[in-house]
Amino acid sequence: MEVLKEKVEEEEAAEREEAAEWPERMEKTRPAEVQKEETIMSQEMLRDLERKLSEIKVPIPAEPPAVIEDTIDISNLPPSYKTNTPKEQHLLQVADNFSRQYSHLCPDRVPLFLHPLNECEVPKFVSTTIRPTLMPYPDLYNWDGCANFVSDFLTRVPLPDPLKLPSHLYSSTTVLKQQKGNCFDFSTLLCSMLLGAGYDAYCVSGYGSQALCNMDLTREVCPLTVKPKETVKKKEKAQPKKYTIKPPRDLTSRFEHEQEIKKQEEAKAQEEKRRWEEEERLQEAEKEKPDPLHGLRVHCWVLVLSGKREVPESFFIDPFTGRSYSTQDDHFLGIESLWNHRNYWINMQDCWNCCKDLVFDLGDPVRWEYMLLGTDKPQLSLDEEEDEGLNDDDDIEDLDKETEDKSFDMPSSWVEQIEISPEGTKILEIKEWYQNREDTLELKHINNSTGLHTDYFRPGHPQALRVHSYKSMQPENDRVMEFYETARVDGLIKREETPRTMTEYYQGRPDFLSYRHINFGPRVKKLTLTSSESNPRPVVKITERFSRNPEKPADEDVAERVFLITEERIQLRYHCRDDHITASKREFLQRSEVDSKGNKIIMTPDMCISFEVEPMEHTKKLLYQYETMMHLKNEEKLSKHQAWESEQEVLEILKLREEEEEAHTLNISIYDTKRNEKSKEYREAMERVMHEEHLRQVEAQLDYLAPFLAQLPPGEKLTRIQAVHLRDECLSDFKQRLIDKANLIQARFEKENQELQKKQQWYQENQVTLTPEEEDQYLSYCSQAMFRIRILEQRLNRHKELAPLKYLALEEKLYKDPRLAEFLKVLQ
Repeated sequence: MEVLKEKVEEEEAAEREEAAEWPERMEKTRPAEVQKEETIMSQEMLRDLERKLSEIKVPIPAEPPAVIEDTIDISNLPPSYKTNTPKEQHLLQVADNFSRQYSHLCPDRVPLFLHPLNECEVPKFVSTTIRPTLMPYPDLYNWDGCANFVSDFLTRVPLPDPLKLPSHLYSSTTVLKQQKGNCFDFSTLLCSMLLGAGYDAYCVSGYGSQALCNMDLTREVCPLTVKPKETVKKKEKAQPKKYTIKPPRDLTSRFEHEQEIKKQEEAKAQEEKRRWEEEERLQEAEKEKPDPLHGLRVHCWVLVLSGKREVPESFFIDPFTGRSYSTQDDHFLGIESLWNHRNYWINMQDCWNCCKDLVFDLGDPVRWEYMLLGTDKPQLSLDEEEDEGLNDDDDIEDLDKETEDKSFDMPSSWVEQIEISPEGTKILEIKEWYQNREDTLELKHINNSTGLHTDYFRPGHPQALRVHSYKSMQPENDRVMEFYETARVDGLIKREETPRTMTEYYQGRPDFLSYRHINFGPRVKKLTLTSSESNPRPVVKITERFSRNPEKPADEDVAERVFLITEERIQLRYHCRDDHITASKREFLQRSEVDSKGNKIIMTPDMCISFEVEPMEHTKKLLYQYETMMHLKNEEKLSKHQAWESEQEVLEILKLREEEEEAHTLNISIYDTKRNEKSKEYREAMERVMHEEHLRQVEAQLDYLAPFLAQLPPGEKLTRIQAVHLRDECLSDFKQRLIDKANLIQARFEKENQELQKKQQWYQENQVTLTPEEEDQYLSYCSQAMFRIRILEQRLNRHKELAPLKYLALEEKLYKDPRLAEFLKVLQ
């Protein structure tokens, strides 16, 4: 709009110059009266235009603050938040003038978002609210990290009126402190971070779809369901081998195969048609309802232009979700204006086709009208005809002076340095998942703010642990243990422990015990250093509760019993009958069985105080009370012993957990033979056994005397005559085997020669009539036959050479055999 302002001023100056020059130029052509009338008319037109411009007032919404409903303490804010500098006041005047010209030239368009109020109710220009800041965190150096941080850290607050611009725009420091804001606050913070990171980013004021303004992602594809594209590796074709066997001939019917393929294609087409119809039906059912406010909903987002930070293509960022969108996306319906920390631009392009046809060349004044001349965007080059009028040096100097006079630099931002404290990255909770641990630990949850550690175990722990919550592994501290009750004999579900108490919960016990609470007193100090096991804490009080036993009457079934050990009292409370509102109670006073003189003390009525709901129905005699008290004394001893056992079990569990944490032993599958030591040892043992068995079998197979020794009676001692006979039989058998092998080789050799001779004779007889193929077959046969004959000849010659040596070697072996050596020494 500054260009429009310059044009108006230039026209006024030109009209004044013409008014001054007209008397000289029109002196000879027009009368002086006409000149005077024209001058008066031009002056009246100028005064009328000034009056109209002064009467135009830019409406400012008077809604309450839309971003932050909480009261903001502005006492600690710096002075830049509460006042405007002279340069800022000048900028506000320029903005007001710019807004009046815009409203005059474009009366059908909505007012511009130029200088809303800040948190101190002071008007601030929107460009000065942006504070470019580079965050000292690597995750916030790229646009996606900044967008995700803003969308995750801040809470969305909708505009009070979706059709109007907000009346307030708070600083990014206040928004970060409050952790909430509207789309303009989101975009201002995100744009500040992107500019600090080197991106060419802008805040955009425009119109968005209902889903975009309300952050409705119900019709978007969940990113967790999108599977990454798998790269399919092309299988390399195996090169055909020279001597591969040809595959068998395919005897299947080609017609049947084609018919089967046709049926499969028809079934696939029907399935595709059915799926397409189902998708169409679902899309029709899930089709978004028409929005009555479509194209009117005010929204603010961020534009990132290409160029800087190697951005190849311009794109939008929705600050609510942190998602990037193409500038052609249908969610963005129109743009009124955009700004950064240096200038403010108005969109002069038509948005009838949403933002798809918009050209984001901010240096084009036809498409984007800027407010200040001090923009860093390149200007369009002038045409040759327009450039001819600027050839004179004086004109160029005048133009430069005029530009310098009318340029106005954007004041620095009034917002303090944006800081994101490391507390945003401070670890509050740690969750660790485990698998295949021998201690069955599967999840460890650590709350750093409270110091509470919670371990979760799967079934199979030696102590049937399910959950263990603690702050310290030292005994006699606050902790909670939960157990798998089905894996325990006593039915313990849960145990809570503090330095002075222990509470246990049971389920499914035959004695119907469901609750036990133990109070401990201070441990008695001893002169010698002793452990907690040898010096247990004294039990002061034990409270036990029982579930209802349906086999007993309610007024005889104990619901709660309290052992006041230090006071030597036992209190009983029975279950309440269904037709009563109170329950019977008894209290026994324990006394020593003998007095100071050694006389036995008998039961007296004052040793049992009872409250009977129906005293006429149940009159308990003194003997019954005495037997009950004796029984309760035994139960007290048993309860004290169980309390001591519970303490010992806690110590055992803590000791076991420390050992398990130090060991970190894994449960290795029996099928993992490389890492499973037990399986490996067993496998190696089996391999040794098999190897030894194999050696025994080999020895048995190589025992040349075994067939001959088998002919002798078992267990009979060998004589000299038998030994000589065994030697002769063994040598004779071996000699016969050598002869048979030589005969076999000789027979094969002769057979091959005969067949070759027959083939040669056949060739001599039919040589003239043979085809080339038959001749090749004959030559191939002769070659193979000669090869076999040569091999057989070599084997026969080798056998003749080695046979005598093998015979002598066997004879020497027989003489050295321990079973025959003592009998054959005499014969040597």
